Amino acid sequence: MINTVLDQASGLRKMSQNNNNGVKVIAVTGGKGGVGKTNVSLNTAIALGQQGNRVLVLDADLGLANCDVMLGLRVERNLSHVLSGECELDEILVEGPAGIKIVPATSGSQSMVELSPSEHAGLIRAFSELNTEFDILIVDTAAGISDMVLSFSRAAQDVMVVVCDEPTSITDAYALIKVLSREHGVYKFKIVANMVRSMREGQELFAKLSKVTDRFLDVSMDLVATVPYDENMRKATRRQKVIVELFPNSPAALAFQALATKAVKWPIPNQPSGHLEFFIEKLVNG
Repeated sequence: MINTVLDQASGLRKMSQNNNNGVKVIAVTGGKGGVGKTNVSLNTAIALGQQGNRVLVLDADLGLANCDVMLGLRVERNLSHVLSGECELDEILVEGPAGIKIVPATSGSQSMVELSPSEHAGLIRAFSELNTEFDILIVDTAAGISDMVLSFSRAAQDVMVVVCDEPTSITDAYALIKVLSREHGVYKFKIVANMVRSMREGQELFAKLSKVTDRFLDVSMDLVATVPYDENMRKATRRQKVIVELFPNSPAALAFQALATKAVKWPIPNQPSGHLEFFIEKLVNG
């Protein structure tokens, strides 16, 4: 098994060498469900695509996938078919708005949540053989602080934590940051204050979270976006669209566009971890 993983990792290195600019990997997480994490992932991805970036979205809620549903996309095969050897990763990619590509996971499958070592190796192999080129990988994680959520988050270059102005959201975001920093060596976090009533409320929300982390944790946090509550978001969701596509001049859409502009400038480490294969290796091997 070790030799197999090493062989596959070597294939990933070869793929990365063909992409001299590396791949920016952003994990979007939040601790609590219902904070709008997938909306943040998809709107940011599509805004990045509208700005000319090649974007891949990995639906990393492996047991309860919903990225394709939110965009009204028809999916015939998903990541489970890749891991079973039925097809290659390139064959399951579906195209969304602004040319973004999505890796669909499965919905309602406990087996996808608990991958075996051989399936982990299959995940490495799948990415090693990916022929589609892209600049940015956005990983939309599941809710909570499961092992899979922690694995995706610790493997990414940037961890974007979505938080709302609710006590449970703040508490769960803190718990996630605490576990990632104390047990997995993640010390930098980008915070998105979502569904707030004003810029000031977003800043106050960030201050509440910072007050606790500053007191108990050795982490660095950066408020990268304040996304206002926007009735157009609900309208877009009902039509299986995203707000940056359907209502591009609405307040929330403008916030996502600004976040995308900012995310492009986040540096890709000038080291091996700046490449996709090391994201996958870190994901699988810890």
